[in-house]
Amino acid sequence: VLKNTGKALPDETFEAIKNSDACLKAPVGESAKDVIVYLRRMLDLYANIRPAISYPNMPSLRDDVNLVIVRENTEDLYTGEEFDIGDAAVAMRIISEKASKRIANYAFTMANQREMKKKVTCVHKSNVMKKTDGLFARTCSKVANDFPGVKFEEMYVDACAMNLIRQPQSFDVIVTTNLFGDILSDESAQVVGGLGMAPAANIGDNFGLFEPVHGAAFDIAGKHIANPTSFILSIKMMLEWLGEKHGDQKCIEIGQKLESVIYDLAKNNIKTKDTGGDKTTIEFTKEIISRF
Repeated sequence: VLKNTGKALPDETFEAIKNSDACLKAPVGESAKDVIVYLRRMLDLYANIRPAISYPNMPSLRDDVNLVIVRENTEDLYTGEEFDIGDAAVAMRIISEKASKRIANYAFTMANQREMKKKVTCVHKSNVMKKTDGLFARTCSKVANDFPGVKFEEMYVDACAMNLIRQPQSFDVIVTTNLFGDILSDESAQVVGGLGMAPAANIGDNFGLFEPVHGAAFDIAGKHIANPTSFILSIKMMLEWLGEKHGDQKCIEIGQKLESVIYDLAKNNIKTKDTGGDKTTIEFTKEIISRF
């Protein structure tokens, strides 16, 4: 598309996305900044939701991991506000109370609805970035007062990175800023078997965009070894979101069925090569279809 039109995201494509009920997006390679970052900002998709769940027989660190990272999706260093000063380069880190409060509310509401540990971990680095992360941490702490039934803790990002390896089962909902969330969600994906197992949702008040966490992986193109699980689970997230938004129970049930099929395949050791199995992409997809 970029070669043919000069734009990674042509105007007509953006309009089609904007006028749809939801968007399912595939990885786009090096033009990601011009596509996904642009869509997140223009559609105000402020919440990036990345679950990490251990399925049976997967190369997970533990078999009892069930956490979700709620990442603020519109601010931080990812606004792309950079400039040169002499022989130095400067990046603007923008953290606002409005965006911090909005993402904190989303995280606490999710912890309430998940009915797991009912715990929110606010991850930041306010001991160093006292203004920006200090604001984020204080705002999350204030929002915690509105959810007395949800436990609240704070953790520095380096400690969180360590604990995701040491005791990932201890987490429920992690809420954090854009850059930290991007890094920690890739780490949590590896904890439960790799990026091929990791779906994601970009949610705003009126729109949802869903995508696998992994990139385009041009290095394995045509080899038939890509793991479609993250894409399938992204579809599951999309169906459940659409069902809840429009009051469509059937849509929710289809999403849940998709996840149960993935669970059943894992339980029966039917896996792609990246997770220790022997199925090609097509063979694995046929297994999904036959069970669905």
